[in-house]
Amino acid sequence: MALPQQCEAVFGTADLYGALGVRRDASPQEIRRGYHRASLRLHPDRVPPEQKEEATRRFQILGKVYAVLSDTKQRALYDETGTVDEEAEVLREDRDWLEYWQLLFKLTVKDIEDFQKSYKNSAEELADVKAAYLNFEGDMDRIMESVMCADYTDEPRIREMIERAIESGELPSYKAFVRESKQKMMSRRRRAEKEAKEAKKTKDELGIGGENDLQALIQRRSKDREKEMDDFLAHLEAKYGNNAKKGGKKTAAKKRKT
Repeated sequence: MALPQQCEAVFGTADLYGALGVRRDASPQEIRRGYHRASLRLHPDRVPPEQKEEATRRFQILGKVYAVLSDTKQRALYDETGTVDEEAEVLREDRDWLEYWQLLFKLTVKDIEDFQKSYKNSAEELADVKAAYLNFEGDMDRIMESVMCADYTDEPRIREMIERAIESGELPSYKAFVRESKQKMMSRRRRAEKEAKEAKKTKDELGIGGENDLQALIQRRSKDREKEMDDFLAHLEAKYGNNAKKGGKKTAAKKRKT
């Protein structure tokens, strides 16, 4: 299967630029940055063991996309024809794409921690949240999957960003968001909690616990943020009672007044 078709199968778009989330006229620096961001989100160490094989496949395809767009000749060929030279040296089958990523970015645990701290609550994160909201038409399942460095305990904060943007008229009021049921929210939380427990169990069984363990870093859960999620759900219950499906009427009403 050609690379554009592989992209369409796993990322929902055959456009290599779209897979990295960059414009077609992006500079080499922007392409590198787009790959960096997308690879952090899709890194196989972020997922539980049963999802590792699929995550690795997606990560490999992403690496190939960057290899093409970061090579002057290969990018020119793709821009002119929409096709990729599958026999090119940059796409050789024996390449270790995880090693390629590590050599390219030389990231340490501290780098990841610093990136997460600077990214969360930044203008960049807000722009990504807004873009995800528009791309997925308010589907919080897909929004939470796509926003970098986010886990279920970040949902109250991300929801608040979106609600403020809707109230100000920056974003449309999608039904999937404003009327999402409490049942769907709880289902999303249960899935995330299950994945976190499975990851922790595997880590404990393997005896992984060093400060350089990327999976341990990414799967770490903050008790304060878990309590924030509990408080958020309690707030919904108090605000909307048992009929959570009507949860977006106030926000939608504000939108109509603007």
